[in-house]
Parts: sequence; C-alpha cells; structure tokens
Amino acid sequence: MYDQVRRIDPDIAAILDNELARQREQLEMIASENFTSRAVMETMGSTLTNKYAEGYPKKRYYGGCVNVDEAETLAKKRAMELFGAERANVQPHSGSTANMTAYLAFLKPGDKILGLSLSHGGHLTHGHPVNFSGLLFEAIHYEVSPENEMIDYDKLRDQALAERPKMIVGGASAYPRFWEYEKLRSIADEIDAVLVFDMAHIAGLVAGGVHPSPVPHCDVVTSTTHKTLRGPRGGLILARKDFFKNINKMNFPGVQGGPLMHVVAAKAVCFHECMQDSFKEYAKSMVANAAALGDALLERGFHLVSGGTDNHLLLVNVANKGLTGKAMEELLEQVGITANKNTVPFDQESPFVTSGIRLGTPALTTRGMGTDEMVRIADLMDRAVQNRENQEVLSGLRGEAEELAGQFPLYPGM
Repeated sequence: MYDQVRRIDPDIAAILDNELARQREQLEMIASENFTSRAVMETMGSTLTNKYAEGYPKKRYYGGCVNVDEAETLAKKRAMELFGAERANVQPHSGSTANMTAYLAFLKPGDKILGLSLSHGGHLTHGHPVNFSGLLFEAIHYEVSPENEMIDYDKLRDQALAERPKMIVGGASAYPRFWEYEKLRSIADEIDAVLVFDMAHIAGLVAGGVHPSPVPHCDVVTSTTHKTLRGPRGGLILARKDFFKNINKMNFPGVQGGPLMHVVAAKAVCFHECMQDSFKEYAKSMVANAAALGDALLERGFHLVSGGTDNHLLLVNVANKGLTGKAMEELLEQVGITANKNTVPFDQESPFVTSGIRLGTPALTTRGMGTDEMVRIADLMDRAVQNRENQEVLSGLRGEAEELAGQFPLYPGM
C-alpha cells in the first residue's frame, strides 16, 4: 500500500501509515466519522481526479467529459432512487457548500433565517454569527426545551410567526431525537417560508430505512456523504423539481467551479452500496448500538441529553461526573477512545471547554461491533472516569480498548 508515495515522499507515507495504525487501534466514536469501503477509496484515488468538468452532464465548459458525464449521471440517478427525491445535485464539495448553495438559491443577503442553535445541537452553517450563514443573513435560532431537552415545536411556531423568516432550517449535528417534519412543514407554509433540512448526520439512517425521511416534507434537503452514509467526504442536495433550477444555477457558477469528479464517482459507489440489503442491516445496527450504549451509560450514572437517543449519536453531559467536555475528551483519548467535546443545551462552559461529549456508533458498527461491545465500551468509560488520576489503571484500560479494536480488524490486508 502507498508504494509510490513511499518511493517519492517517505515523510507523507509515514503519516499515512501512522494514521492507519491510529484508526485500527483506537475506538472511533466521533459521530460524524466513519470508514469508507475500499471501493470508495479506490474511486477517490482514480484517474478521474485529473478531469476538469465545469458545468453539468452534456453541458460542460470543457471537452473530454464523456466518461465523467456518465459517472455524474449515475450518481444523480442513484441518489434520487435511494432517497425518493425528484432531483439531485451531487457536485457540492461539502455539507457547508451544499447549505450555502441552498440558502443563496432562495435568499438575498440580509434575509432572515431560523435554525436550531449550535449550542442546542444545531450546526455552524445554520446561522452561527462567525459562519457565512450568520455573516450573510439575519439569523435567529430556536432551542430545545429546558424540561426535556427536545425541540418545542409550539414555541418554534410562535417564534416563526413573530419573526417571519424567509427560510426555516432543520437538522443538527448533536440532536439525538427524531424530527417532526410535518410540524416544520406546517410552520413553513403558515409564513410562506422555504423549508430546508440538513440531514447530514442521519442520511445513512434514512437510506437504511431506520429513520423517517425529510425528503417528502421539505423543499430542499442537504447532506454530507461521509457520515452515516459511509461514503467519500462531500456534499449532496436533493430538491423538489420546481426548486431545482435555482439550486443548479447557484451551485455552478454561483458557489463552486469545477466539481471533484473522482469524489462524484465515489458518491455513486456509495449510493450503490447503500441500496444493498447489507446496508439496511448496518443502519439497524447503528441505531441498536447507540441505544445499547445509552442504556449502559445511564446505568452507570451518566446524564444523556434528552434522556436517550433515536439515532446514531448520544450527547452526554458529564458535569455530574465532575468533568468538563474538554477534560472528558482528553481522558477518553488516554484510554484509546476517540470522541469530541460538545456543548450541551444551556451550557455554562465556553465552546472551547463545554460540559458535554458527543458519542456516535457509525464507525464501530462498520467494524462489526454490536451491542455487547457497546456495553464493554460504556464500562471502559465509567472506569476511566472513576480512575482518572490513576495512570496505571488508565494504561490498562487503553490496553483493553486496543484489544477490543483488534478483535474487529480494519482494512485487513491493507
């Protein structure tokens, strides 16, 4: 593996070797990360990376696009079939550019948008003031209820009626519950707003049939392709046909230039993989693993935001354990578990410190782990917290984590 890189640039080859070792030896529990198939990786490293293809199939600004036209057409067709969408654009480089395209397709700078607050589980691109979405638009935010830490749709409706945003944005990066799309649709219709849903985190669950789909209810649905979909790092936009002309025009030439055709082709491979029965089983396992992990953490006295999960992720408030999210992230890293600190609703700590961590099951489920392993991992976490000042115990726990990881080989033969 990496023979040419090893010959030409041994420094980078060493970094690649070290990263493969890290992924193999540690328990990857960042909810937005996953392991692609070898087929997806091979496609990303193919000759399609050499091709410029500004425009769309059969409407390119460059010659020599016959093969990449076929790849993009196939990716679009598969995306529409997979999600039951009327139209698809597979060119966005990321979820952020997909969202930028969706916003600029229907809004002018200064228009008002209403999205879920980042500190309550939303996303940076849903109107945070340091992001383009907050810099270009007047962004207001809805929050979860302090009583149950879930979205209060009655309050959201009152806020929408008072503020009259031109766009309502659904979706999240750290919200562990189902969304009530029908209520979002009703609110958007009541104020004549465009309804955009960012399903980046749950797209694989939707594709696998274990999570309700936003596609029938929303004007535009954006997504990444690398989280629960288990594909290449990139973005996707699905839309009703009446909205699609604006989307296409804003994607190119509005936001992006030439698409990354090696990534577009890898998205086609990903969508094909998601259509298989094995992926449906994978999606079921992701959800079952998250539920099992949540139950095991509750039994050990951890506080789960909203009390549990309906999807692939858990948001854990560790303040009752005498830790900040930053300290918990660093502690887990010591014992071979990779997670990320995360704000929790009504957090008293700064975003650089936080009171919580976010945990996800996509990557471990890809490796073949099940509910028994989730209970073992919860126990590892609990013992790490109890022994956080004892380096000898922590070292032993890391050995346990590496042993567990070794039982589920990652990319064997690579």
